[in-house]
Amino acid sequence: MSGSNFACHVPECNLKVYINAASTPRTTSFAASTMQRPAVLGFLLACAASLCSSTIITKDGRPIGWDQTVETLTDLPSKDGTVTPNPWHFPDRMSLYRVLIAATDPFMASMGSNTTDSPVWGLPVMLAWEYVSGRLMDPTGTTTCGQESDKSCISPQSWWACESYHTSVLPFLSAAQQGVFGADVQVKMQKPASGEDYCTTYADCATRFPDAMTKWDTFYKDLRATSESDQPDNVKKDTILGLYWTARMSATSACSASQSKYSSEEVALFTAWIDGAEYYAACHHHTNLATAVNLTSPMPSRVLRTGDVAPNIEGLTPEENHTVSILNWMKGINTLFFGAPVRLWKSAMCSVSTREQGRNMMNELVLSPTFPKATFTSMVTELLATC
Repeated sequence: MSGSNFACHVPECNLKVYINAASTPRTTSFAASTMQRPAVLGFLLACAASLCSSTIITKDGRPIGWDQTVETLTDLPSKDGTVTPNPWHFPDRMSLYRVLIAATDPFMASMGSNTTDSPVWGLPVMLAWEYVSGRLMDPTGTTTCGQESDKSCISPQSWWACESYHTSVLPFLSAAQQGVFGADVQVKMQKPASGEDYCTTYADCATRFPDAMTKWDTFYKDLRATSESDQPDNVKKDTILGLYWTARMSATSACSASQSKYSSEEVALFTAWIDGAEYYAACHHHTNLATAVNLTSPMPSRVLRTGDVAPNIEGLTPEENHTVSILNWMKGINTLFFGAPVRLWKSAMCSVSTREQGRNMMNELVLSPTFPKATFTSMVTELLATC
């Protein structure tokens, strides 16, 4: 609903959370713009903790850094007719998302009436959290990249920055290749000043990561066709979200070597976070701006260090400690049961109808403190019975 406000009271936190979903008119040009406590429940509880969040990742209703971005492709750096963004400069990387959202938004009408309803909003929100929590800085400490004196610098040594590179640069290059920004748009990313070997062009990235690039290509190719089809909006929405999550979850393994630069506690956090995303992907979750902020803001506000044990990590809020605890528990229980909780959830998400219900269940758990958490397992079982 355009301009609607949602409020929910969280007694445990003694606060109210208000979400404003502001809308602006859309354009129409593609070029212009069985277990007692299954692991999935643990993950959803982590999401519920977002209602008690304290990490500030937005400013004026947009991800932190949005006010430093450019609005159009032509505003990005260029040289000799080729667009040359610097993805190691925080405003440039955030700008990739802004330009991409603007170009694909005309084909996201089935997501809702607001311009903040695109699922792509989840990516810049995540980048904003990585920025404010210090996860884009050099984890080795040998450079000042990402520190207060050089805050806009994104370190190629950072695991989080590496993962973000592959969910910003790869979809952007694919979009250019598929004509999302117009015909014959040439893009070449700037290399990191320290010389690390990241792909910089569509051809380069497609050679190194063919599976990921193929899935992003498919997303853009099918996006317009799906949005212009005669299918009901709920089917269009489910199809587009499925295409998006398939591309979003295309792992590259290119960042694995960077894990050695972090404590085992931080490694455990991002592996649990990646595994948890399987639940979202399975139900084709709708990560619009409001939802993405609710789900991301309770993530820990600093990099975890050796000896950090939730729920008693010094310097983190109770909500952040709770999120770390639940994510680690979820990872552990899923490992203990050899992946059965994830498989259970995926099996239940077998149709447009069950995925709609799955998305609603997750959103209800996030937005409503009265959601019947104790009956969640039976609700999943009921969904399975329809498959």
